[in-house]
Amino acid sequence: MKVNRFKKFMVPIFLLICAYFLGGGLATIANAFEKDRLKEDCEENWGLGFSMGGQPPTANATAAELKKYDAYYIGDTSQKVIYLTFDAGYENGYTATILDALKKHKVHVTFFLVGNYIKTSPELVRRMVEEGHTVANHTYNHPNMSSISSRESFAKELGDLEAEFEAVTGQKMTKYYRPPQGKYSVENLKMAQEMGYKTFFWSLAYVDWYNDKQPTKEQAFKKLLGRIHPGAVVLLHCTSKTNSEILDELLTKWEEMGYSFGSLQDIVNQ
Repeated sequence: MKVNRFKKFMVPIFLLICAYFLGGGLATIANAFEKDRLKEDCEENWGLGFSMGGQPPTANATAAELKKYDAYYIGDTSQKVIYLTFDAGYENGYTATILDALKKHKVHVTFFLVGNYIKTSPELVRRMVEEGHTVANHTYNHPNMSSISSRESFAKELGDLEAEFEAVTGQKMTKYYRPPQGKYSVENLKMAQEMGYKTFFWSLAYVDWYNDKQPTKEQAFKKLLGRIHPGAVVLLHCTSKTNSEILDELLTKWEEMGYSFGSLQDIVNQ
């Protein structure tokens, strides 16, 4: 037992020493830890760290590592383009106002919806499609997908939503997937990839989902203006009263800062 534990400890140390001397130094060692973590961890909560306003954050995994699984969280950081997305588990009375603001600014976004939203608000879903927005998969029941190890169960969550969307709109759903609560595993990313899905996380979000604790306009602008960055994939929630009230002004301010708006497909094509 002692020998086995010794080998288990020494093998990664040996590999890191080799990585250092064969090229790359400390950066290579950091990348080796990153790759090992991404491959070995069975569950992750998507997370971001902001060190400087206006600059891209650091994330749980690098864009290059995620791309192996057709997963993304940020676009080209040399271009002042925003990729705006909305998540919605239910209709809270604010989506129409959000759609009005998007239409006014001629901005097209991606809505990640769950089964309840499509079943209870088919007219809004159809409006999203008619106005040129993309409707994508946030799963049917919004579970912790990283706890699902069965490919059949995983596929059912995505497949049931596809079927509901097609029944309401008569169209096939775009195969973009966002893990509920940002909970994921490498195995999940592989499952989604095998189903032809692109997985999208985000590089900017803020706490906007508590109905009884909505951020003020000032709090929202502090985060959404202060932390906006080139290539940002922004996550907002349709259920937020604050978002519905500030979106017109927010889009104007972003435009005044020199930003334009792109589609998630643009990131895939980069």
